[in-house]
Amino acid sequence: MAMESLLIIIVVLAVLLIVGVPISYSIGISALIAILRTVPLEVSVVTGAQRIFVGMSKFSLTAIPFFILAGNLMNQGGIAKRLVDFVMAILGKLPGALLVTNVGANALFGAISGSASAAAAAVGSMVEKGEEEQGYDKALCAATNGASAPSGLLIPPSNALITYSLAAGGTSVAALFMAGYIPGIIWAVACMAVAVIISKKKGYKGIPGKYDWKNLWGCTLRALPSLSLIVVVIGVFTATEGSAIAVIYALILGILYRNITLKSFWKIAVDSAKMSGMVVFLIGVSNILGWVMAFTQIPQAISDALLGLTSNPIIILLIMNVILLIAGTFMDVTPAILIFTPLFLPVVKTFGMDPVQFGLILVYNLCIGNITPPVGNTLFVAIKVGRSSLSRVMPYMLWYYVAILVGLLMVTYIPAVSLGLPAMAGLI
Repeated sequence: MAMESLLIIIVVLAVLLIVGVPISYSIGISALIAILRTVPLEVSVVTGAQRIFVGMSKFSLTAIPFFILAGNLMNQGGIAKRLVDFVMAILGKLPGALLVTNVGANALFGAISGSASAAAAAVGSMVEKGEEEQGYDKALCAATNGASAPSGLLIPPSNALITYSLAAGGTSVAALFMAGYIPGIIWAVACMAVAVIISKKKGYKGIPGKYDWKNLWGCTLRALPSLSLIVVVIGVFTATEGSAIAVIYALILGILYRNITLKSFWKIAVDSAKMSGMVVFLIGVSNILGWVMAFTQIPQAISDALLGLTSNPIIILLIMNVILLIAGTFMDVTPAILIFTPLFLPVVKTFGMDPVQFGLILVYNLCIGNITPPVGNTLFVAIKVGRSSLSRVMPYMLWYYVAILVGLLMVTYIPAVSLGLPAMAGLI
């Protein structure tokens, strides 16, 4: 019964998505159709409504709308240039200085704004003029911008990790946030390594002359208020408290930088409310899917099937990674987290993997989908900003994919990569 129910969910979900039904309705309808084989329609609908309400009533869910609002305020707050200048002051001596700066600024801006596409658009547009003046290959610039943008989604504050915490049944958000630093840095460093190697081959040089410590100090002071959001909000407050503080903090910065007015704030608030409504409703509807899966014992069936193929955790994790990478090319991060967490988390628990580590594996995998065709929203934003084309960008992207996948293997098979910092902080 479990595998039949899973097949019904997959088929109905795929058909609904193909014909253009929104993902929230597609998840709810496919789950209800699957449960109708064993539960009467009246009971299914009433229980489904109850599950939506329960899913949307969790207090920890409050953090998501606040972080979305804070991110949108940051997007309009004029911080991109300050971050670009800060990273350039640190890494400007490396070959391909503007490419490396693009990577570092994307990681910081993506973490602060919570959006890979926003990072690719804001930071990419900041460095694009300089890259063109210095004769950089436009396709390489677009590939570097797109490949590095999702790294910030792993660095807290991260809505993806909050969503995973809810889907996983209450895994510590603080532990997940602390665990996200190293994987996010690994992604960024991997992209920097590729950028430096290609830059050396193409003869792109860094900033000539001695290291300018005075400039570094000035750029650090200008960027410090923005950078503080990454550390202070997470280190001082809980995720929910921190999300509210982040809104006030971002608003104050935007006003001080004279980039936010009363009119622009109203538009930001409305846009944030719309986005929050979609995300929260999606999380609520996914509770129906979780109930159906538990009722029909789909996670147990998946676990038995994978363990029936092999008892080797290395092979099982490899299979999961392949499935998640494929799914990420077609699905957004949030719905994919809500669908695959109840499927795969029980499996990894059978061989003792910490839910925090699996959360980082899951999010890392799905973030790769942001830069992978055919969906790949972040990649296409980077291509548009860089005024290039997919056919010209993809040869460079292949090198970035290899480096990013090496990082994925580190996160998957070296527990200390994701669990080291939370363990040191006493969070796990």
